Amino acid sequence: MCLLSSQLCCVLQAKELMSKCYDAGVNFFDNAEEYEDGKAELVMGQALKELGWKRSDIVLSTKIFWGGHGVNGIGLSRKHLIEGTKASLKRLQTDYVDVLFCHRPDPSTPIEETVRGMNYLLDKGYTFYWGTSEWSASQIMEACGIAKRLHLVPPIVEQPEYNMFTRKRVEEEYSSVYESCGIGLTTYSPLACGLLTGKYLQGAPQDSRLALDDFKDTMQTTEFRQRAQVVERLRPIADELGCSLAQLGLAWCASNPHVSTVIMGASKVSQVEDNLKALEIIPKLSDDGEEGRKWRRRIESVIEP
Repeated sequence: MCLLSSQLCCVLQAKELMSKCYDAGVNFFDNAEEYEDGKAELVMGQALKELGWKRSDIVLSTKIFWGGHGVNGIGLSRKHLIEGTKASLKRLQTDYVDVLFCHRPDPSTPIEETVRGMNYLLDKGYTFYWGTSEWSASQIMEACGIAKRLHLVPPIVEQPEYNMFTRKRVEEEYSSVYESCGIGLTTYSPLACGLLTGKYLQGAPQDSRLALDDFKDTMQTTEFRQRAQVVERLRPIADELGCSLAQLGLAWCASNPHVSTVIMGASKVSQVEDNLKALEIIPKLSDDGEEGRKWRRRIESVIEP
């Protein structure tokens, strides 16, 4: 599993959350230049410095695309890839990230330019591997084809949204990519912005995202009400498995054989502790045996439209 740095937490909170994860065996921490206009990278960088962990013991990633408000601060041009990465490394207080993601596809930049730019960053030692985030299967295939033709390093990982409500890209569209390109996944939003925790079934808690003015209308939509009904129907399954709804949602994502790691977001230590217990549920959902297939069939009979 992986921990996404909370964009709003202070260094002290970040240290507490990251330490809890690290002590439990989590060594992968994800970020992006876009998060809070770079403040999330600043917080994580300072937290890592104060924690004093050996750099080689952790896997650190960040994402490049939205780096500023100027015309040259956005996209996947060679210029922004290089300048944006250097700025991210400065904020993170590190010489390199282990994985660098292209945060979205850039229709204004030829994919060949992006592939060449990412390989420049590899050659300079600013990153060890590169990947994509929310690219289409055809865009990933094109990038891999260009890299092969030019004898360059292709993307090795994709970071898509994946949860019980968002499945098509991971389970259908990418089916041709996994073997042909050797792509793994670091998936985000496993709990559908908190809906799969069940915390919104009785209204929005005051400290939750949907309690904010920008999201208050979300709970009134037909889609939200339909999804809330699905979550309610998942509760008996979670009870039978002896886990929380959040743990069920995380374990369901992680049990997909194409998923390398699941990015979980947390703002409280108690959330980290609860989420990590999902590791105990993953074997129960594994497709390796009839028991695991039985549980997955039950879950999918609830979540499939």
